[in-house]
Amino acid sequence: MTAAPSTTSPCPTVPAPAGGPGGTGSRGSLGPVGLVLAGGVSVQFGGALAVTLMPRAGAPGVVALRLLAAAIVLLVFCRPRLRGHSRTDWGTVIVFGVAMGAMNGLFYEAVARIPLGAAVTLEVLGPLTLSVLASRRAINVLWACLALAGVFLLGGGGFGNLDSTGVAFALGAGAMWAAYIVFSARTGRRFPQADGLALAMAVAALLFLPIGIADAGSRLLDPTTVALGSAVALLSSVLPYTLELLALRRLPASTFAVLMSLEPAIAATAGFLVLGQSLSATEAAAIALVIAASIGAVRTQMGRNKTPQAPVSP
Repeated sequence: MTAAPSTTSPCPTVPAPAGGPGGTGSRGSLGPVGLVLAGGVSVQFGGALAVTLMPRAGAPGVVALRLLAAAIVLLVFCRPRLRGHSRTDWGTVIVFGVAMGAMNGLFYEAVARIPLGAAVTLEVLGPLTLSVLASRRAINVLWACLALAGVFLLGGGGFGNLDSTGVAFALGAGAMWAAYIVFSARTGRRFPQADGLALAMAVAALLFLPIGIADAGSRLLDPTTVALGSAVALLSSVLPYTLELLALRRLPASTFAVLMSLEPAIAATAGFLVLGQSLSATEAAAIALVIAASIGAVRTQMGRNKTPQAPVSP
């Protein structure tokens, strides 16, 4: 059962597509794409900030702070109602929360062992695989393959010199990212505004907080660590997850997944500005391939939006 939209919830609402209920105007397709891109910028700059925080709290501690702070903000802001939801609704939001927590935990364990750019490059293979599996048009496979070529080029053409455990964590994070895409879309359809996101974030925080406490202990109570962790939560969880959840109500999962191929390019930019990591000519060429694939996916989606479609769930 899909919950009816609430008229009193302070959570953000989804704007109606341009051109009326049919969504035939071109602006209707640009709206969700802009939300996805804004979410990508936010999450990657938050990830760069998280790297600077790891010496203070460790990877599990950073994840625990990020999820806890994000859950508190969303629960206070959204005030999601707990009644009136079916067992299927609750099952969906719980799986969404588990996927979210696992995605964060695995990714930060990866960047504790391998460079940020390589970790994001490996992680994005999950959404790219989803884009191929979920696609119903051959052209989307072409864009996914082009983006995949850029991803491997950004990784230097291979990953043989990287820590094998870090690579495994990054690939696991990619699988959880694909699950996040699917269950974010399903949660967005079953809960009004961002209520489902707030509940899922609480599930993720409850699951990961004991792990963070066991690893970091009293270091999590340091005021500077708490402040930086809260900033990471805002940039890497609250803003991007809300924007992406809203976008997935109007954007097919296959197109969303291909747009996620922009993440290595955004991460490289964030790494340069925040961490002082420069770009090589090879990395610049990889970014160009990824951007070309994403533009192709967006143009394909704009053409398909002449007839409104629900998000595709594999």
